[in-house]
Amino acid sequence: MRITVLSLFPELIATVARFGVLGRALDRGLLELATINPRDFTDDPYRSVDDRPFGGGPGMVMRVEPLERALEAARADRPGRVILLTPQGQRLTQSRLAALAKASHLILVCARYEGVDERFVETFVDEELSIGDYVLSGGELPALVLIDGLARLREGVLGDARSAEEDSFSDGLLDCPHYTRPAEYRGRRVPEVLLSGDHAAIRRWRRSQALLRTWYRRPDLLMRASLSEQDRALLAEAIEAWRLAGKR
Repeated sequence: MRITVLSLFPELIATVARFGVLGRALDRGLLELATINPRDFTDDPYRSVDDRPFGGGPGMVMRVEPLERALEAARADRPGRVILLTPQGQRLTQSRLAALAKASHLILVCARYEGVDERFVETFVDEELSIGDYVLSGGELPALVLIDGLARLREGVLGDARSAEEDSFSDGLLDCPHYTRPAEYRGRRVPEVLLSGDHAAIRRWRRSQALLRTWYRRPDLLMRASLSEQDRALLAEAIEAWRLAGKR
């Protein structure tokens, strides 16, 4: 998979991409990342990519021409799906990440200022995505969030492929709690079932806790999840135990 990022700050993308899971994916050739700066496609000495909005108002708007030329460069040897990172886009979800991970080439457009000229959006953008209902200074951080999420889904990136399969949202639920050494810390012990070696019981506990955590923290997800009768029974049992433990 190739990801090309159109950004006024390509150094930001390149720097963050060197670390962690994303850095390993790039080092192993499991993901290809390129950046293109729209300033390199301007036709004035000041390399201007923005101008005042028609109709007045605060801020500046990114111009069509430099963005179109940068996009042409990104598509020079391979077409790609164009995604604009914007608070006005659809919310990025794990299921959307899984769908996008099948693409051979994604072109991410990082807006700055008050956004981009709407004619660029109407003519060239295939999809608008948001990472949340808030405003950042530009699309670079959302683009990195998207890229990191995609990297985790590439085969061979994670040490154990099951890590991605068991992440929160992978099946519509939040992840269950996790523990490691020591078995006791400040008087709080790891749940005994996790120390039992009974793998069937451990799987059952983890599923019940994922259901319980989703019910408590994100009931909206639970309403959309496809639950089996066994899931419903597990959840009812977990809720009852939770209440008996005095947790309200």
